[in-house]
Amino acid sequence: MFYRVAKCICYLFLRFFCRWEVEGREHLPPSGPVIVFANHVSYLDPVVVGVALSRPVYFMAKEELFKIPVLKWIITGLHAFPVRRGQSDRSALKAAMQILNEGRVLGIFPEGKRSKDGRLNPFLGGAAFLAIKTGAPLLPVAIINSNKVLQGKRLKVQIGPPLYFERDGRSVSQQSHVITTAAYQTLAKMLA
Repeated sequence: MFYRVAKCICYLFLRFFCRWEVEGREHLPPSGPVIVFANHVSYLDPVVVGVALSRPVYFMAKEELFKIPVLKWIITGLHAFPVRRGQSDRSALKAAMQILNEGRVLGIFPEGKRSKDGRLNPFLGGAAFLAIKTGAPLLPVAIINSNKVLQGKRLKVQIGPPLYFERDGRSVSQQSHVITTAAYQTLAKMLA
């Protein structure tokens, strides 16, 4: 209930204040596990992705946010779960796998942090690893101008077709590298 109410409020904000436009909503598979990956330039980005997609999105969020009681309550209600950045976090990985195994939508910012200059930073391999382990497709989402809405820029969201990968004979790390590269190139083209 909290998620739906918050989504409605955020939709009104994005629609009227940010004058957003969204393309490609039809690319989100209507059921089954999906890993949404997007660029990250603003604190607004998780809200943008969550509102743009018709299915609830479960985001990994940096652990530090869960140490602020009111914020913890809000982001937990918005289906976020903590991840320790800069290290292997087995509990976050387990939570992500469970979300996907239950046929839900997982949201990841594969750069691992916000880009300060707006350029796409190199991707970490978590999204690719999860795609290999669960068979979930990767859904690219390009977010344009979320860091410039206060300057009057129009917010744009472009959702691309899902990327499907099958397990092949390569090692998980080799295949993860190939998938991470393909995902990066896909999003870079969408942002160009």
